[in-house]
Amino acid sequence: MALWVFGYGSLLWNPGFRPAERRLAVLKDYHRSFCMLSIHHRGSVAEPGLVLALDAQKGAQCTGLALRVSEGDEDAVMAMLRERELISSAYFEDTVTLEDRAGDRFDSVAYIIDPHHEQYVHFDLEKQAQMIARAVGGRGPNTDYLFSTAEQLQELGIKDVDIEWLVTRVRELSVR
Repeated sequence: MALWVFGYGSLLWNPGFRPAERRLAVLKDYHRSFCMLSIHHRGSVAEPGLVLALDAQKGAQCTGLALRVSEGDEDAVMAMLRERELISSAYFEDTVTLEDRAGDRFDSVAYIIDPHHEQYVHFDLEKQAQMIARAVGGRGPNTDYLFSTAEQLQELGIKDVDIEWLVTRVRELSVR
């Protein structure tokens, strides 16, 4: 049975492994949201950044990339993803059902925000932009994360109006 991983944020542009196959896919009842404080990769405890997470919302849907792991690489890829994605307990790993453009449904590993975790937040777009414009973490500026994700979404033809707004606003804040 093939191992699939769902990319909706940094896994879109930096999966950390070479996928054997990539497919646009939809996850129902979740949306992509800058609802996780980043105190390691894209911010610090003193000045947290924000990263994307899958946030449960009935009736929502998140379009992203299903990434198939090459046969024989499953254990190594899962170990790498767990080290990267589960750095804090803000995300939990789950198996979700995705649907591709052809209507095929298949299971995939996904990293989902724990809504009870202290890193789970909901800020308006302006506050998100202010935080993203300033924060820097172990993997670099939070702006790089936003811009890389937005660029990949655009290349894939995935529209996300909140991310588009954030890109414009963060660029405005960066020139001041």
